[in-house]
Amino acid sequence: MADSNYIVEMKNITKKFPGIIANNNVSLGIKKGEIFAILGENGAGKSTLMSMLFGMYEPDEGEIYIRGKKEKISSPSYATKLNIGMVHQHFKLVSNYTITENIILGQEMMKGLCVDIKKANKKIKDLSEKYKLEVEPTDVISDIGVSVQQRVEILKMLYREAEILIFDEPTAVLTPQEIESLLEIIKSLRDGGKTIILITHKLEEIKKVADRCAILKKGKLVDIKDVKDTSTKEMASLMVGREVTFTTDKCEANFGKVVLDVENLTVQNEDNFDVVKNVSFKIHEGEILAIAGVSGNGQVEIADAIAGLMKVKSGKITLDGKDITNMSVRNRVEEGLAYIPEDRQTYGLELDFNLKDNLALRKYYKAPFANDNKVLNKDAFEKYGEELIERYDIRCSNGCDTIVRSMSGGNQQKAIVGREIEQDAKLTIFVQPTRGLDIGAIENIHKQIIAERDKKKAILLISLELDEVMNLSDTIAVIYNGEIGKIAPATSLSTNEVGEYMMGVHTKEAAN
Repeated sequence: MADSNYIVEMKNITKKFPGIIANNNVSLGIKKGEIFAILGENGAGKSTLMSMLFGMYEPDEGEIYIRGKKEKISSPSYATKLNIGMVHQHFKLVSNYTITENIILGQEMMKGLCVDIKKANKKIKDLSEKYKLEVEPTDVISDIGVSVQQRVEILKMLYREAEILIFDEPTAVLTPQEIESLLEIIKSLRDGGKTIILITHKLEEIKKVADRCAILKKGKLVDIKDVKDTSTKEMASLMVGREVTFTTDKCEANFGKVVLDVENLTVQNEDNFDVVKNVSFKIHEGEILAIAGVSGNGQVEIADAIAGLMKVKSGKITLDGKDITNMSVRNRVEEGLAYIPEDRQTYGLELDFNLKDNLALRKYYKAPFANDNKVLNKDAFEKYGEELIERYDIRCSNGCDTIVRSMSGGNQQKAIVGREIEQDAKLTIFVQPTRGLDIGAIENIHKQIIAERDKKKAILLISLELDEVMNLSDTIAVIYNGEIGKIAPATSLSTNEVGEYMMGVHTKEAAN
C-alpha cells in the first residue's frame, strides 16, 4: 500500500547492471510541495534512482507509486504524462536544432499540417522571461554555451508543465550569479505547489533550498534528514563515510622559473569576434595561477588557445622557453602540456571506448603500450588502467572494460584528471576540474592539484567556483569581457574584490 502523505513513493527499489548493484533495496517518500534533495558520492546511485522515476530504466525489484497509485513507468513519455520532468546532468539536446525545436520536440504546436514555430517561439520567450532564464529561441544549440544549454533543459521541463521536477546537478555549469537565480526559481516553483527533487553535490545549495535530504552510499539508503536540523559537515560525513575537510591546506609557494609565458594573446571565435583581447601573464614552477571570471568572458578560450584547440589571432605562447603558438595538440603534449577541458564528453573522452583505452589516450603510441612497430600491448593497457582506477578511485561497473559512456559524470571526470596528472607535465591546465564531483572527490582533486604544485609543476586553473579559486590559487587573474583586469597574489585579494572585478566594476588595471 502507498502512503497518502507522499506524491512519490519508491519502495524497495533495486537496480543491477553488469558487475554492480546501482540501487540496493532503496525506499523513500517525497511529499507534495517539498524540495527533496538526494546526496551521495559519484556512482552512489542517485541518477539511476531518478532515471527510474523518469522511465529511462525500469527497476529489477520494487514498486513506484505516484499520487498513491502504483505505476510502471516504462518510458520518459509516460513519465511526462504523469507530469514528471527531468533536467539531466548531461544535456539531451540536438546540436543542429534551434532552442525552440529542442524544447517542443515531441510536443509540437500545429497550425494545420505545419508546426507553429512562431507561436512556440513566443511561448518559450515568455517562459524564459518569467523564470529569468533568458534565451533566444531561434539560436542553434551548437552556437550557444553550456550555461545557456542548461537553461534550455530547464525550459524544456517547464514547457511540458511538469508538477514533479527532477533536477540532476542543475547548477554544475552555472555561474555563481546564475546559481542564485536558479535557487530562487526552485523555491518559487516549490511555493507554487510543485514538488522538486534536487540531486546536487553542493551542500550549501541544499542548506539554502531543501526541506529534506536522502543520503545514498554505494547504492544503499543511509538516512533521510531534515535539512534545517542537519549541518553540512554531518551531511558530508554521512555521504562519504568519514569526516571531510572543507578547507585546503597548502604550504607557502616557492616559485621557480617561468614555465608558461602568454604575451599579448588575442583569440577570435567562429564569428571573427575577439573573445580574448591582448592578454598577457606568466606562470612559474610551483605556482597555481587561477583565472576568475563569469562564464563566457574568454577564460575557456585562453585555455583552448594554449592547448591548441583554438587558433591564435595574434600574440605568442611560450612553454618552458619554446614557442608553441602554432604547434599541433600532440606536439604541445610532447613538450609538457596536460589539459583537463571544460566539456569532458566532447573534448575529454571517447565515450564509446572502454576505460583503459581512454586512460591511455595520451600514451598509447609509446612503450610499453606499443612496440617499435606500433603493435599495441593489451596487457600494458590493462595494467595501467587498473593502476589508475585504484589511484583515482574511479567507480566503474566492469573495471577496465567499462564503456565510458555508461559511467557517472563524476567518474568520467576522475578518469580525465587522473590521465592528465599521470602525464607528469610541466604545465597542467585545469578547466572546471571539480564540476559534477561530490565533496569527497573535490577534496581529493584539490589535494592532487596542490601536490602537483608542490612538485614544482605550473598550474593554470580556470574555475567558476570562486571559493575554489580563493582556496587553491597563489595568483589570481580576473577576466572581464576578454581582458585581464587584475593580476595579483591571492593573499592580497578579498572575495568581494575578485567578485567586483569579475563584474567589471573596476576599470582595467595594468597587469603586474
